[in-house]
Amino acid sequence: MHPIILFSKMDFSQSNLFGYIEDLQELTIIERPVRRSLKTPEEIERLTVDEELSDIERAVYLLSSGQDIQGTSVVANLPVLMRQNPAETLRRVLPKIREVLHVAGVEMQLTAAVSFLTVLQDESVSIHTYSHSFLHIILQNLEHRDAGVSNAWLETLLAVIEALPKETARHEILNPLVSKAQLSQTLQSRLVSCKIMGKLANKFEAHIIKREILPLVKSLCQDAEYEVRTCMCRQLELIAQGVGTELTKTVVLPELVELARDEGSSVRLAAFETLVNLLDMLDADDRSQTVLPLVKSFCEKSFKADESILVSLSFHLGKLCNGLYGIFTPEQHLRFLEFYKKLSTLGLQQENGHNDNQLQLQTLEQEKKYISVRKNCAYNFPAMIVFVDPKNFHLELYSVFFCLCHDPEIPVRYTMAISFYEVAKLLNSGVYTIHKELVTLLQDESLEVLDALVGHLPEILELMTNGGENSGSESKLLSIPDLIPALTTAEQRAATSLKWRIHEKLLQKYACLPHIISSDQIYYRFLHRMLTIILTNNVLPVQKAAARTLCVYLRYNRKQEQRHEIIQKLIEQLGQGKSYWNRLRFLDTCEFIMELFSKSFFCKYFFLPVLELTHDPVANVRMKLCYLLPKVKSTLKIPTDKHLLQQLELCIRKLLCQEKDKDVLTIVKRTVLELDRMEISVDAFQKRFYENDILDQEKERQEHLLLEMEQLEKEKQQNEGRSTSINDKMFEKKRRDSKTSVLAKSITLSVPVSSSGTSAGKEDKKSKLVRSQSFNTQALHPKYSSIDKCPNKSSATGYTSSVSGMGKSCMLSFSDDSFRTHSTGNSGNATFPSSSARSLFNSSDQKNNGNKEGHSRKTSM
Repeated sequence: MHPIILFSKMDFSQSNLFGYIEDLQELTIIERPVRRSLKTPEEIERLTVDEELSDIERAVYLLSSGQDIQGTSVVANLPVLMRQNPAETLRRVLPKIREVLHVAGVEMQLTAAVSFLTVLQDESVSIHTYSHSFLHIILQNLEHRDAGVSNAWLETLLAVIEALPKETARHEILNPLVSKAQLSQTLQSRLVSCKIMGKLANKFEAHIIKREILPLVKSLCQDAEYEVRTCMCRQLELIAQGVGTELTKTVVLPELVELARDEGSSVRLAAFETLVNLLDMLDADDRSQTVLPLVKSFCEKSFKADESILVSLSFHLGKLCNGLYGIFTPEQHLRFLEFYKKLSTLGLQQENGHNDNQLQLQTLEQEKKYISVRKNCAYNFPAMIVFVDPKNFHLELYSVFFCLCHDPEIPVRYTMAISFYEVAKLLNSGVYTIHKELVTLLQDESLEVLDALVGHLPEILELMTNGGENSGSESKLLSIPDLIPALTTAEQRAATSLKWRIHEKLLQKYACLPHIISSDQIYYRFLHRMLTIILTNNVLPVQKAAARTLCVYLRYNRKQEQRHEIIQKLIEQLGQGKSYWNRLRFLDTCEFIMELFSKSFFCKYFFLPVLELTHDPVANVRMKLCYLLPKVKSTLKIPTDKHLLQQLELCIRKLLCQEKDKDVLTIVKRTVLELDRMEISVDAFQKRFYENDILDQEKERQEHLLLEMEQLEKEKQQNEGRSTSINDKMFEKKRRDSKTSVLAKSITLSVPVSSSGTSAGKEDKKSKLVRSQSFNTQALHPKYSSIDKCPNKSSATGYTSSVSGMGKSCMLSFSDDSFRTHSTGNSGNATFPSSSARSLFNSSDQKNNGNKEGHSRKTSM
């Protein structure tokens, strides 16, 4: 049916047919240049080289009679020839290269400069041989008519100067430099001389520099061309480091002062930047009498007649203010601070309705310059905090900080996001004052700003919640009330964009949240979102990042009921999902669980669901499972997990017998050999597994402590409610019988604070808990500030301890994969009551219960 419609729409009339022929002719015309570009047999014959020639002979032949492109290829291959046969290359190939370079084009010249530098860096020959063979070629091509070629050879020469012996550098470079730096030489020659002198200044002693280099420096500083004066001015910093403090004060500084008043704006700019870089070498008198007046004049002229220095001034202002800090009077200190504030809002006054007449005259170039100035102010903001002292931040700099974080231009906000962590560190206890700006940058419309902020997000949030004066276990999130909505908004914006790398980075950084906010907040606002990303996102790195972060959230979750719910969803929606892609992500998640959790945890919840995938209908899932089986086997312990080992062996036998896919079968056979070589750890300690066993038992102990703390929170909640109800009843009885009030007090005192682990399963799981907080700041109850033993949990708790009696003082170490607690008792270790103490509590409960029953009988009689 489609062909009929197609032919009905086409018109094969004579006019249209000629039109089609003309189109075909145009296509042939387009192809003609392609055909003409093909090589003729004669050209191919000229480009053909005998295959029996050695590398050296082929290189010599191509340099002698080959074309330019072949010669360039030989020059590019020079470092390889030097590594293979340096003697023959120096004897036969290098002289040919020297001859060819006299008439070579730009491409071969650039290639030769890079190859010569590579030979130097490879150290294929000694520096003496290199200087004898290569240095003269470099110096000959240094003054090439093309500026790009000349700069390339100059970069190679500057690298060679660092490696040359002093005598060779003096005879081969310094002595000819006297004639090259004369005013009669070309502009390019004098510019090259300036850069060479800056490199030689760190090569020789001060007296040689004073006698042979400084006269040339003075001459070039007074050159007639402003390009030469600018270039020499930028080399004065290196020369000052070579001559030392005394000569810098007497020789270099006067030249800089004179250049700072030069008629050329580029010369003044170079002098200003060199002065800022030399502040550390100048004493207080030079700073106050020479540098400070110059800087003040620069600041005054920058807004009036010399805007060219404005960008550089804003970039170096932080270093300048701190370098001159000791000589500032209070008035000068305030003046420079006001100057910084003015720069930080430069170009924004017009938007607020000021200078309306200038708004029309403002050019695009000025706008770009103003944006660069404000960006430099954002770059220097941490230095300005040091300048005003962090204690005065809120009074002096907070308004500037607010403006820069809300700047209309993305580069300014991007720079503030990068420096936000430095600002937070400097503020220390006053960091809570910038929490609003953190929320603002998290919700910024530009993902580049968010990306810059996320780099240090865990450290920033740690400082925000724990570094401020309001920090405390009971006041989390009080200083940043909008943090959680801002974090969720940032993640959703990154998810809807096409920049998946930012989304992946964000999800990786969100793994820090268990140390920042409470377990319940993570469960209701982030944990389910991670599961949704794993199920719905189409980018594999993003899914893996979400899977690992979800496992971290599960690791630090404080409620067993929530943990079981997430585990069930992982098994049902991923491990047993309809899409094979979800089942693959389930295996990735299991890898993260084996990394973060103990072996017993994985064996209890995930071992059998993983083995079920050996029957998966998709070959890729079975293949991935086979790669994972050695890690799965390493989680077993004998004899505790003997039945799981039997299940594993049974699944492998089925794969060997029933697998039909050739690729999967090959991997199965390879995996079987690897599994046979593996040794399984036993419950008792063994030397060869000692480190792994210690790490695994630490994880398992932390999981037990998590259950213990959950149980203690439940018991504390119930006991507080029970105590309140008993006190109310006793208050009513006290008015009727004074003896009854005494008994009521004894009942209240005898209420048990802790119960055994077995009774935990019988408690009411739906009782309302005090807000659960993250493990890193939560302190254990004072009554349980030391652990005598890490008790084995019964089946009601859902965990099985592989080791009993871990010893005393089981302190929790805090890292990404462990918990941290702060002890609140007298001892340094967090402990729980031993079994003997619990039996005493139980006996006291029985006595008190008996007293209570007897008292009720007396009351009824």
